[in-house]
Amino acid sequence: MLEVKKVSFQYEETPILKNINFTLQKGEHLSIIGESGSGKSTLLKIIYGLYHLDKGKLFWDKKPMLGPNYNIVPGEPFIKYVAQDYDLMPFITVEENIGKFLSNFYPRKKKKRIAQLLELVEMESFSKIKPTDLSGGQQQRVALAKALAKEPELLLLDEPFSNIDNFKKNKLRRDIFQFLKDENIACITATHDNTDTLAYADKTMVLKAGKCIALEKPEALYQAPKNKYIASLFGEVNEIPEKLFDNSSDSSKKILLFPHQLKIVQEESPFKLKVKACYFQGTHYLIEGTRGSKSYFVNHQSSIAPSEEIFVQKR
Repeated sequence: MLEVKKVSFQYEETPILKNINFTLQKGEHLSIIGESGSGKSTLLKIIYGLYHLDKGKLFWDKKPMLGPNYNIVPGEPFIKYVAQDYDLMPFITVEENIGKFLSNFYPRKKKKRIAQLLELVEMESFSKIKPTDLSGGQQQRVALAKALAKEPELLLLDEPFSNIDNFKKNKLRRDIFQFLKDENIACITATHDNTDTLAYADKTMVLKAGKCIALEKPEALYQAPKNKYIASLFGEVNEIPEKLFDNSSDSSKKILLFPHQLKIVQEESPFKLKVKACYFQGTHYLIEGTRGSKSYFVNHQSSIAPSEEIFVQKR
């Protein structure tokens, strides 16, 4: 089990992380979300052992995890970290990169393990290719396989699917996270992609300006976000005065609703918008409408021409 206790960190005079606390069980998946600069990547690097802590402590199975001030080689042997730069050796092949830290005393076992991981990331046909001849997305897949080669107890992923084509990404993501569950490997993913969070995380931490402002199951965060910042990390969100749904209300309260939680109706309602734009989303259209100087978004099954007036209600 990973324990992160009262962790704080700063670069020179700039605070980056402030009093971070959480635990992670073996086989559990934590996703970390937040705007750019909120401290996601820095937290992964601290856990891995690349930065020494200003304040706080880290434990794995009750044993202290010490930073670079105490370890000649930064990083813990039971942790693998897939950074955004991939860390591949450029002048050896894909299969040699994946098997770099596997023992040569058991060549058959090593070959079998490399083949298993090449299949997992769908890179079998590139086994003899060098990373310099691969695309960024292909390099990212090789980096994932390399990190899994020695079966880490904890895997740290920094935007792990950011450069992978969508038609490859969805299957790869399913396969990787299922593999981690099957092997009981704990995982922490720093991500901007809410699919990583909603579909695969057991719990999600929300960072804002280096502080943890929420730590819950992703379903709870999505269904009942505590504020607009949290809601906006999952997509477009509307902050709407409650009285627009009730003429008799004089409340100043505002409610948060995603576009799919609204509907366009034929009858007049207090919530009237002027259509500004219409965006085709495949299964529906995203209608952007304005009221005064503010924009609001609602899903609809057909397109609506700009400048038309629409009436909106909660579903």
